[in-house]
Amino acid sequence: MSDEDIHIDGHTISLSNQDKPLFPRDGISKGDLVAYYHRIADIAIPHYRGRPLTMHRFPDGIDADGFFQKEVPDYFPDWIERATLEKQGGSLRQVVVNDAATLVYLANQGCITPHLGLSTTDAIDRPDRLVIDLDPADDDFGKVQKAARLLRDFCDAAQIPHFVQTTGSKGLHVVVPLDRSAKFDDVRACADRLAGHLAKACPDDLTTAQRKAKRGNRVYLDTGRNAYGQTAVAPYAVRPLPGAPIATPLDWDEALTGDMHPQRYTMRNIFRRLGAKDDPWAKIAEGVIAVTALEKALDQP
Repeated sequence: MSDEDIHIDGHTISLSNQDKPLFPRDGISKGDLVAYYHRIADIAIPHYRGRPLTMHRFPDGIDADGFFQKEVPDYFPDWIERATLEKQGGSLRQVVVNDAATLVYLANQGCITPHLGLSTTDAIDRPDRLVIDLDPADDDFGKVQKAARLLRDFCDAAQIPHFVQTTGSKGLHVVVPLDRSAKFDDVRACADRLAGHLAKACPDDLTTAQRKAKRGNRVYLDTGRNAYGQTAVAPYAVRPLPGAPIATPLDWDEALTGDMHPQRYTMRNIFRRLGAKDDPWAKIAEGVIAVTALEKALDQP
C-alpha cells in the first residue's frame, strides 16, 4: 500500500508513501504508524481533546533528523482545529486533536510523537495537570521506581489523586489532575516544592538540579513541563526509538513491579495489553483537586 484515500469522521484523508520505512530496523512503515493511530484513537482522543499539540515529526524515519513543530502549516486542511496561544511578541497557532481523522492526518505527515499541553483551550492559562517527570541519569529503572514509590506514598498519605505512565523512553511521568483553579505559575511553584520535598528526603537518589553535570547518577525530578506553552508526551504516543515504544498509562502496582521497563509496551504489543486491560487513565478527570490541597500537604511537618 502506497497511496490511497480513506474516510474518517466525515473527512477524506489522502494517504501518501505508506510503504516508507519509519523504523527501518523494525520493519515498521508509515502505513503501520497511520494504522496504529487510527486504531488507538478511541482510547487516546479523550486524553488529547482540547489540548494544544506539538508535533515531533520524522518524515524520513527515525534514522534521519526529526524536528518539533508547534505552528500549524498553512497547507493543513481547514477542518483540522487550531488553538491560538499568545506568546511574547505575537501568537502561535497549534493543532488540537479532537477526532481520529486529525490524529491519522498527523501520522500521515510523519508525526511519530504528539506532545500535549497541560491545559485545554477553554482555560488555556489554567492547567488541569501537574506533571513530575522522573528522568534517570542512566538506564537503571529501579532508581526511577524508587522515586515513583516515594511520590506515590506521599500522595497516598495526603489523599492526593495521582496517575503514572511510562514515557516510552527512560522514565516515568507522575500526573496529578487539577481543577483548573490555579494559573501556571502557581502550579509550577507547587510542583517545585513537591520535587524539593522528595529530593530532600532522599538526596542520594533524587535531585532537582537542572544542570546535568550536577545530577550525578541521581533521578532528576523535572517540573519544567508545568509552564504555559510547555508540553508532555501524550498517552499512547509512539516514541522515535528502536522498537517503537509507547508512552503507556499504568496502574501503580504495574509501574513498581520488577519486570516493568519504560519501553515494555510497543506498537507490536500494546493492543494485546488493551485487549486484556482497560485504560488505567480512563477516569483521570473524575477526581481532580485544587493545587492548594497539595500545598497544604506540603505544609505538614
